[in-house]
Amino acid sequence: MADDFDPFAIAGAGRSAEADRKTGRAIGDSGPSANLARDQLRDFVERIERLEKEKQEIADFIKDVYGEAKASGFDPKILKRVIAIRKKDLAEWQKEDAVLDTYLSALGMVADA
Repeated sequence: MADDFDPFAIAGAGRSAEADRKTGRAIGDSGPSANLARDQLRDFVERIERLEKEKQEIADFIKDVYGEAKASGFDPKILKRVIAIRKKDLAEWQKEDAVLDTYLSALGMVADA
């Protein structure tokens, strides 16, 4: 199916207007394969648009949960940090934390242990 895809057939790129007048075809029309390519392109675009809409809805739900947490007395900034840490591998997080402690200590921002 990928062999049927002709990116130039969609936009008429690569052909002159003169060539299209000679063949009698509209720009972007090269028969069944162009229709297939157009349909595939339309499907991809519609799927992406649908997923973008779902992504926005999920982002709105997450924002609502942070609002609920804040109303319950939790700090949303700290919750976001906790979630970011939980996404990381334990060893990676420990290494980052050790480097952060080193930097803060070097700047005199924490008491040396």
